[in-house]
Amino acid sequence: MFLLNRLFTKMIREGQLTVIDHQGKRWEYGTPHPAKPPVTVRFTTNATARAIALNPALGAGEAFMDGRLVIEQGDIAGLVDLVTWNLRWQRDNPVRFALWRQASIAAKLDQINFARRSKRNVAHHYDLDDRLYDLFLDPHRQYSCAYFDTPEMSLEAAQEAKLAHIAAKLDLKPGQRVLDIGCGWGGMARYIHKVSGAEVLGITLSEEQLAYARRKSEELCIADKVKFELIDYRALTGQFDRIVSVGMFEHVGLPHFRQYFETVERLLATDGVALIHSIARADGPGATDPWTAKYIFPGGYSPALSQIVPAVERAWLWITDIEVLRLHYAHTIRHWYDRCAAKQAEIETLYDARFYRMWMFYLAAAMSAFNNDGHMNVQLQLTKRRDTLPIRRDYIAATEAVLAAR
Repeated sequence: MFLLNRLFTKMIREGQLTVIDHQGKRWEYGTPHPAKPPVTVRFTTNATARAIALNPALGAGEAFMDGRLVIEQGDIAGLVDLVTWNLRWQRDNPVRFALWRQASIAAKLDQINFARRSKRNVAHHYDLDDRLYDLFLDPHRQYSCAYFDTPEMSLEAAQEAKLAHIAAKLDLKPGQRVLDIGCGWGGMARYIHKVSGAEVLGITLSEEQLAYARRKSEELCIADKVKFELIDYRALTGQFDRIVSVGMFEHVGLPHFRQYFETVERLLATDGVALIHSIARADGPGATDPWTAKYIFPGGYSPALSQIVPAVERAWLWITDIEVLRLHYAHTIRHWYDRCAAKQAEIETLYDARFYRMWMFYLAAAMSAFNNDGHMNVQLQLTKRRDTLPIRRDYIAATEAVLAAR
């Protein structure tokens, strides 16, 4: 406990954390905080404390998964929130910056995503059992940030609002051809066709998502208008009036940003519109933590705007609108976390208790990234020409209201 005690003594200032070591000794950290319930954890082995001290994210995540870190008071979301609150993004937080330097070196190599590796990385997360996602997602299977009017809004309503918000920004017209890069289970593609009649091609690298999306198109009798292919975005040819990509850019990898936007420019019609929705960072260039890179999103990276914009500029694309969604994903993930907690038995039946703990640690960490860290979501609207869209953005709200009334 020597190393971990030194770390926690410096790090845990607000909120109370109690650690019970493998010999039963209690170690107390922090002070009461009105918005942070106290948390108590117990280590079952002597090595657990050292592993966490040497690599906090990886050590804590693996210890919780393996049952070597047991929550005695509170839950894993409360523990992660308490720790990350004390590491939150602010100017005078030296402990935060020291820990992030440790992760940044290894992260650079993990972001190289050639086509074959990209498919393997996608399969690692998205080719899980379909029944898992049905336990916590909305009926559209939108596995990305929803769009909330208020924090009290239901997940279903917020995901429907997200679809309408993006469709409005695309400024859809009859007879258009739309490309959905990283289409997931096809919810966005089906929605765009439903509200505009457009022909949509969705592309994915997940065989499980492809099978589901194609099956839904057949069931809805729209397979001739809403099609799906298993193909890397870099291999695609043709021209599209509109391009949309939601929750895929995080998997591109920093070395491939320029190639990504040059591909968007190549595929986009001269008067076309693209909408890219991605997790991003308000705190500048960073690194994917080692636990997430190993167990959840290998090859994934959430970039800073300062890393995205240069690639857009070099592709000769206009950024016609940028919207920053600060807390929307935190609200989204809270719904997912609560639903998964309520479905513990079903998840453990699909997989096992270790997988359930891994999944809950992932959701807790993701939620804290948007509540306490510098994470946010951004929507970038792109065109080839400066006169493609109206010169005021009023049309977005007007179209959104029409779609919401349907």
